[in-house]
Amino acid sequence: MEHKSCFHCGLEAETSPILFDNKTFCCNGCKTVYEIFSLNDLTCYYDLQQAPGATPKEIEGKYDFLDNEKIAEKLLEFNDGNIKIVSLYIPHIHCSSCIWILENLNKLLPAVSSSLVNFGEKTVRITFNGDDLTLKQLVKLLSSIGYEPYISLENYETGKKKIDRSLIYKLGISGFAFGNVMFLSFPEYFQVEGFWLEQYKHVFRWLMFAFSLPVVFYAAQDYFISAYKGLRSKLLNIDVPIALGILVLFLRSTTEIVLDIGTGFFDSLTGLVFFLLLGKFFQQKTYAFLSFERDYKSYFPIGITKISKEGKEESVQVYDIKKGDRLLIRNEELIPVDCILIKGTARIDYSFVTGESEAVSKLSGDKLFAGGKQLDGIIEVDVLKSVEQSYLTQLWSNDVFKTNKEDAFTTLTNKISKHFTIAILLIAAISTSFWLFYDSSKALNVFTAVLIIACPCAIALSAPFTLGNLLRILGKKKFYLKNASVIEQLAKINTVIFDKTGTLTANKGSKITYEGDTLTVDDELLLKNTLRGSNHPLSRALYDILDEHEIVTLDDYKEHLGKGIEAQYHSRQIKIGSASFVGHQVESATINTAVHVSTNSKYKGKFTFYNAYRKGLSKLFNSLKHDYDLAIISGDNEGEKNNLTKLLPSKTKLLFNQKPDDKLEYIKYHQSEGAKVLMVGDGLNDAGALAQSDVGIAISENVNVFSPACDAILDASKFNQLYNYINASKSAIKIIKWSFILSFFYNVIGLYFATTGQLAPVIAAILMPLSSISIVVFTTIATNFLGKKLE
Repeated sequence: MEHKSCFHCGLEAETSPILFDNKTFCCNGCKTVYEIFSLNDLTCYYDLQQAPGATPKEIEGKYDFLDNEKIAEKLLEFNDGNIKIVSLYIPHIHCSSCIWILENLNKLLPAVSSSLVNFGEKTVRITFNGDDLTLKQLVKLLSSIGYEPYISLENYETGKKKIDRSLIYKLGISGFAFGNVMFLSFPEYFQVEGFWLEQYKHVFRWLMFAFSLPVVFYAAQDYFISAYKGLRSKLLNIDVPIALGILVLFLRSTTEIVLDIGTGFFDSLTGLVFFLLLGKFFQQKTYAFLSFERDYKSYFPIGITKISKEGKEESVQVYDIKKGDRLLIRNEELIPVDCILIKGTARIDYSFVTGESEAVSKLSGDKLFAGGKQLDGIIEVDVLKSVEQSYLTQLWSNDVFKTNKEDAFTTLTNKISKHFTIAILLIAAISTSFWLFYDSSKALNVFTAVLIIACPCAIALSAPFTLGNLLRILGKKKFYLKNASVIEQLAKINTVIFDKTGTLTANKGSKITYEGDTLTVDDELLLKNTLRGSNHPLSRALYDILDEHEIVTLDDYKEHLGKGIEAQYHSRQIKIGSASFVGHQVESATINTAVHVSTNSKYKGKFTFYNAYRKGLSKLFNSLKHDYDLAIISGDNEGEKNNLTKLLPSKTKLLFNQKPDDKLEYIKYHQSEGAKVLMVGDGLNDAGALAQSDVGIAISENVNVFSPACDAILDASKFNQLYNYINASKSAIKIIKWSFILSFFYNVIGLYFATTGQLAPVIAAILMPLSSISIVVFTTIATNFLGKKLE
């Protein structure tokens, strides 16, 4: 291979590039990224940093304001040393090709670790290494490849985005042109013969050509841009056949009037673009109308402890938090909002935000970011701004926590869309070839009508709108899902496994008694302050019944999952948990759940819990038993076995004394046997089992159970509705299948009329968006009916 040098730094290309794939490499010397058109001939370079978009001269100096740290800080969502996250509004996001390019930024810039596009909002969320890449450099790269961000600090602070009215302008211009071209075409339509009309027909034809120019080169430009970007990325998107149809009509019509062999098809051309844009406009309005309350996750219940000015602690919902409030963050609890550390030792795990699992230590006065998890006891923080639940839910759906759970309909939709365009181009070519020989006057109409009428959009929209609307409906019913794919997984479930404590049992209804040595005032003080840091259901129930004591800062605090808690204050030590954890030998089998206590290595006694089971438990299990294998797996002893045997169906498997690892292995075993497992537990203590299961549901009862491990959060008051929610998921899959069938029939019938020459391109342009709108309306009405049945 011939040695070639980097244009920017002179290093030899054969030895210097870091190859990303077969198309791009990055120079080791200056980090310039190139695309190689021919791997055998390195003389043909294409500098991606000089790609179509803003030229270097246009962007030079334009983003110098981003060098100002105070301004950059306002734009960054997260900034903790080297890792930074920014969300940018990019108006030029149009199609799947745009998504592909923007979500593969790491191929252009190795400093970018991930980028996620929100197509509906036209935003991209980028995580990058601040040591290797500045925000200014990132924005300049996006501008250079044709995706210039719209940056306005005023808009970032108010949450408003620039309104894009370009579609309305294009619709107006194409409509004006279409009306005038139709008017100028009347003499041709009615074959009016007269000296005056005959004398000026060439003027009329050139006027029609003039009216078509802004339609093709302005109103229809998005179709050409999208098709070009798709082809450049080696993707055949749906805009390719549309752009091809428009181009063929324009070239054919122009040729006819230049050679004076006919009037052309300018009426069909302008009408086609007008109705395509009109359909696009109505689609946007329809989607906006149907999704006006789709942000179902804005209200899901994350409980957080607020400390009042008088020092009292109360549990509130996160969306009630305001700037200046003081919050109590317990061990293993999520920080829901940007804040300042006031009191306590903070070790924060930001893996929820960045994917980096290494914990960082923070001191009093340091800023803590939303999404971090406290790992070392209790801290108190002051809120810097109100909670943005959209940000928290965005973290919940972060790529970092995506598993290999397959989205069947997404995969099917992608396969159909991938091969659809190729199939349509082949059908168009074959049918046009036939009509050229049979009746050449119809050939162009057939070619264009086939390209326009066939559309995979209706297929592609079936699953997102069905699942998206059901997400909203279930959210209103207090069942909050991470994303649409959870519904697909839930519909496949054949095994349901429940945790006992905090899941089947209600914390508020439990009766607690104490047996053992009398606790001193110092013992109670230490016990109360140690329980204050834990989110375990038994800890919360016990904490609530103990007398009020002075709040003190513990010298040491450790929580051992599945065992207990140990803490130290001055010279006093305490252990709370299982008998073996506190060092006590149980002489006889304990009937009920118990929490044991020892101080300074001396056993004190135990708190015994008499469980109160959730309302509707027996009815729920009797509904589930016909379709699912049922099991209860608990870390407690067998004391409740008799009560559960009476309450539950006889085939329910009961497993006790199970550690967190045992629960995880039990689920793994069932999955290896082909089972699709639903795990229902509490979000913090069953994290491993929830993550391993096909669907993990955390029960919420005024506790911060927000965890990346769970796929869904179910409000405890709706526990008895779980069977109905699973059935709703199955019904949603049936709705999607029916909409697939409707979409298939639409395409088959439309192609029949198009290939047989019975469909004009203008009519095809009207029917194409109507098919998508009809599918969206069908799925929305069907899912709304499904929601009514849940009431």
